[in-house]
Parts: sequence; C-alpha cells; structure tokens
Amino acid sequence: MGKTMTDVDTLDFAIVVYREEDRWEAEMLPVALTSDLDGLIHALRQTPSMGTTIGMVAVGDDFFVALRVFGEQVDVFLSDVTAAWEWPLAQQALEYLEVPVPEEEELDSVLPAGDLSIFADLGLDEMELGALSGDLDLLPDEVLSSIAARLGFSQPFERAVDAAIG
Repeated sequence: MGKTMTDVDTLDFAIVVYREEDRWEAEMLPVALTSDLDGLIHALRQTPSMGTTIGMVAVGDDFFVALRVFGEQVDVFLSDVTAAWEWPLAQQALEYLEVPVPEEEELDSVLPAGDLSIFADLGLDEMELGALSGDLDLLPDEVLSSIAARLGFSQPFERAVDAAIG
C-alpha cells in the first residue's frame, strides 16, 4: 500500500470549515494532514466552532475525504474505496469506518464508503453526494467545490483552497 509522500504535481489540500457568528469560515490545514486521519480529526476538534466542524481533503486527482465533527461524534465519507491501495489517508478512513480494503480484483469500480448522509441536514442528500463522488469527469477538488457551493460556503472554501495551493 504504496505512496507515503504526496506527488509534487498533484493538488493535495485539507480545509476546515466551521460556523462563527452565524457565517461560514474556512481555513487551510497543514498539507501533512492529507495523509493522517487521526491528526485531521484532532485538528477539527481544536477548531473553535459554534456547532459542527467540517473537514474536506482532496488527494491529487484520486479521491477526497469529508469529515464532520460535532462533539465526540465523527462522521467520515471516503469517495473511493479503491484509493486505499495507494494512499494512507484512504486506508485509514476505511479502518476508521471498519470497512475492509477491497481485494485487487474488486478494483474495477469507484465506490464510496462511510456516511452518505453526512451533509443531509445541511441540504446535500445521499443521492446527490453519491452522484457527485461517482462522477469520473470531476476531480476531487471540483467535487469538494460543488459540495461547498451546495452547502453555502463556496466563497470561504475557495479562499482557503487558493491559500492552500498558493
């Protein structure tokens, strides 16, 4: 289960999104968290928020992870289980979700894992998240941008992404 460093030509970023005084805020997190689920959850828990804290991680053009932390509850969504063969974060997400890493012969389709209803109460239902995550024409950062727009924090998200990628 291969890659331990991120490729220099891919777009890897981790963003935390939270509510402050009735408006959404977003900040970039250290790029090292794109391969450390426990560190990511810890960082989300440290974010001062008026409620839920959302983490969005894009790893290259391969997959994304969305997290939602509220108190002790942590919901995790992985866009593609097959990414666990190559990427530590995807493998850690499957371990967290107690989903077995698929066998190599099962790697012919993109399947998500985790809580498809992670953002249902914010206006993004399971069907829509499933369709977005399975759209092979969209890169992970584009899917996360669509999710951010649908959830109402497109501008703070885009500013954080711009800061993350320079």
